Amino acid sequence: MSRPILPGATVGVLGSGQLGRMFALAARRMGYRVHTFSPGDDTPMGQVADREAVGDYTDLAAVAEFASRVDAVTFEFENVPHEAAATAAEHVPVRPAGRVLHIAQHRQREKDFLAGAGFPTAPFEHVPDRATLDGAIARLGTPCVLKTAGFGYDGKGQAVIDTPSEADAAWAAIGAGEAVLEGFVDFEREISVVAARGCDGAFAHYGVTENRHCDHILDVSTPDPNIDPAIAEEAVAIARGVLEALDVVGVLCVEFFLGRDGTLRVNELAPRPHNSGHFSFDACVTSQFEQQLRAVCALPLGDTRRLRPSAMVNLLGDLWAAGTPKWVHALSDPAIKLHLYGKAEPRPGRKMGHLVAFGDDGEDAARRAIAAREALAADTGD
Repeated sequence: MSRPILPGATVGVLGSGQLGRMFALAARRMGYRVHTFSPGDDTPMGQVADREAVGDYTDLAAVAEFASRVDAVTFEFENVPHEAAATAAEHVPVRPAGRVLHIAQHRQREKDFLAGAGFPTAPFEHVPDRATLDGAIARLGTPCVLKTAGFGYDGKGQAVIDTPSEADAAWAAIGAGEAVLEGFVDFEREISVVAARGCDGAFAHYGVTENRHCDHILDVSTPDPNIDPAIAEEAVAIARGVLEALDVVGVLCVEFFLGRDGTLRVNELAPRPHNSGHFSFDACVTSQFEQQLRAVCALPLGDTRRLRPSAMVNLLGDLWAAGTPKWVHALSDPAIKLHLYGKAEPRPGRKMGHLVAFGDDGEDAARRAIAAREALAADTGD
């Protein structure tokens, strides 16, 4: 059993985006100090952290100095180099461990892990170079999806191949680098399970969330969707199996395709809090961010029960195209919670914040959240 890291201690985070910001808010509420390390300054997390260390993740001396000032280290996105996590681990506990980061940040390693451990995935082929792509397409058939092996998110680094003649264009579209080719999954919907595992092996989860995307970016998340309870139980069981197989200490999200035939296939792993779990900040006894803190600090995991039915919608930079969004209009619904991430420059497709809405049930909450977002851009003459 690991020794608990108690309130008053300092937790370091590699990364400084909105996930780190919400983690810092949860940690400070519980009496912890938080430090962040990333290449940028005045970052979403840096604005609320006790210390914002600026440096490159490949500067291992700077990473070591950062780790020497804290009592534990975690990360808020998976594109931190594995070497940085390994360097931090020479000084303090790193949770989840660097091995988890190493697997989840590279699609081929992730697919190999999932398949090797017996978890269901779409059929896939490793495509290290252009010369291997044609054979992979022939074996998997079309349509199929070519994805960069590393550093892809929100649909970036992906190209659908409908016919073999599109291979050259797809290869160029993903940057002509190492990739994974996946067989196309005819799915009914995308779902996810955010779950946590403690230092003692305890497991907690937030149930199944349905995720609707727009232009490959998460748009609306609705917890506890109307799906077969047996499928929901299977999704949670797979998520637990993944966390246990990886020996995760911390929070991890498992994203699934739910096929039209009722079968589940694991799409991706995210070894940290996830956009689809943001509702938990307002709607659960213990948010995914507090849960991450509890796990990292070897504290007992918290209760994940919903306080009320809820749903979340993302706020992208596109909303700023016609000027400052009309916050008063959205907040005229008293069941709306607004979260902004402190990003100075709104850009199309950039996540600037989110809304959480409460309702009579999940679908009612989703309708209210979408209506509130539409009100942000409504032309009412004021």
